[in-house]
Amino acid sequence: MQGLRRCSDDLLHLDLSPPPASPSSTSLSIDVAESAETRIRRLISEHPVIIFSRTSCCMCHVMKKLLATIGVNPTVIELDDKEIDALATCSTSTTATTTPAVFIGGAFVGGLESLVALHLSGHLVPKLVEVGALWDGF
Repeated sequence: MQGLRRCSDDLLHLDLSPPPASPSSTSLSIDVAESAETRIRRLISEHPVIIFSRTSCCMCHVMKKLLATIGVNPTVIELDDKEIDALATCSTSTTATTTPAVFIGGAFVGGLESLVALHLSGHLVPKLVEVGALWDGF
């Protein structure tokens, strides 16, 4: 799969730079003519829960673990510094320039602090059910 690289058992790294050859046909497909910003916007709209992360970020790891504990298997995209700039254009909030950045149902939720606050307030699980990332009756 061009543009995708397995980082761990359940994590894929998506290279958002244009591939040298033809596009991949997976759900995380790469269109050579698609800009990084367009690609990020498309991925956000196609996945109920998506985390933009960095491999070595401890807050990213905690966010993934929190969602996994609840029973959600989010799409995780590992970004490099250039791709972080493209992510910043996909949100009206300046906090999307840092990782982790989570989108639920196409809406920017924020970083780890925002996700934990949503969970502690009791609003995270209903939101995940609403977007189809979690079965009702959790």
